Amino acid sequence: MRARVQEIVFDCADPAALVRFWSELLGGAPVDRSPGWSYVDPPGFVRIAFQRVPEGKAVKNRVHLDVEVADPGAAAGEAQPLGARRVGGIVTDEQGSFQVMRDPEGNEFCFVTG
Repeated sequence: MRARVQEIVFDCADPAALVRFWSELLGGAPVDRSPGWSYVDPPGFVRIAFQRVPEGKAVKNRVHLDVEVADPGAAAGEAQPLGARRVGGIVTDEQGSFQVMRDPEGNEFCFVTG
């Protein structure tokens, strides 16, 4: 069997707010399909959707997005006014550099180079 990823879905408390964060970060127009479901189609990437769930985030994500940028430090600085938070400092190894981040609801993602 061959399958294709149609969208990546984040559970969250406020889909309308979170889709606006991610659309600012990645591009694309935020769409509120219903009060509990929003999505964005970032250019060159699969749809990212956000669905309201009753429970809050309790532990580290098991899956996260690596977002390629030219400069992780500069990208983190631009994302913070949108509601992102840095986790630790920039890490550099033989593969490149990355900065762990959290979106406004605490979902981890990384700005990466390399």
